[in-house]
Amino acid sequence: MKKIIYVLPFLCLMLVSACAGHDDEIADEDKSAETLYNEAYDYLEKTSYQKAAETFDKVEMEHPYSKWSAKSKLMSAYAYYKDEKYDDAIASLDRYIRLHPGNKDVAYAFYLKGVCYYDQIAPSKKEQSATKDAYDSFMQVITMFPNSEYAADAKAKMALIEDHLAGHEMTVGRYYLKNKEYISALNRFSTVSDVYQTTAQIEEALYREVEIYTILGLTKEATKKEEILRRNYPESQWAKLAAQLVARD
Repeated sequence: MKKIIYVLPFLCLMLVSACAGHDDEIADEDKSAETLYNEAYDYLEKTSYQKAAETFDKVEMEHPYSKWSAKSKLMSAYAYYKDEKYDDAIASLDRYIRLHPGNKDVAYAFYLKGVCYYDQIAPSKKEQSATKDAYDSFMQVITMFPNSEYAADAKAKMALIEDHLAGHEMTVGRYYLKNKEYISALNRFSTVSDVYQTTAQIEEALYREVEIYTILGLTKEATKKEEILRRNYPESQWAKLAAQLVARD
């Protein structure tokens, strides 16, 4: 799938002065953490992503109680993502989500996790674990944060993922059909017609079911699937081919 570059909404530095009432030690720690954070941000701007990630991680390690700590963990994940080190980015995001479940930016953490998987989606002929992980992560975004600014994009990507997964089922199904492994092929095409009904693959999937049922001599099942295809997609070329199969049989 086409790789898309995502921009972190809160990349702009928010330089917040120490709150009144903090003791000098905490104020000094925040100041040191802020300096280190700014250093990491400079690396990020210069596209030195590995160095940026390491420096953001350093903020958390050296100043775990600083107000910059949580933000640095998320920025570290973003830097790893930009560097295409997806496993490191996902590990950082999981840690952020676990330690800061109530943070205002946790919706973005779930979203970025989905994007990390999304950018690793393989062609339909290959194994699709990253595709399914991306789908699950985006599902968490729209379920847990339906009003967030990331929900609409997550939902759109889920639709693309469903079509991709359906394409994978079709590719495998065609392989089985070509090799006359009809039951295995039918299982794949039935998955598309049962689970991925809103995808672009549905018309061919229904036709392939008609084709296999016809080959197996299951006229009643073939006719039923042909009727579904004709009723829902009357102008489809697949519907016309299916009608020819049933009529011929």
